[in-house]
Amino acid sequence: MRDVLQLVKAKGQHIRALALNDYRVKLPLSDALEHDVVVAVPINGQAIPVRTKGPLFIVYPCDAKKELHHKTYYERSIWQLKAIEVE
Repeated sequence: MRDVLQLVKAKGQHIRALALNDYRVKLPLSDALEHDVVVAVPINGQAIPVRTKGPLFIVYPCDAKKELHHKTYYERSIWQLKAIEVE
């Protein structure tokens, strides 16, 4: 996520993410910078089918950081991602 935000020169405080099923989540931009949040595109070199949470999803490194073992961060992980906006 950090690389994507840098690439588009994102400015703002929050990321609004929208899924194909209209699930919406708002996460602090600082999460992407501090926690190595990932926008997953392929798995094992293959596109992720919609039926298995694709085409994209946002993943927090919960396995690597125990402080992320909280409902807040699990709710911010969004699959079937179709759009993000920085505000």
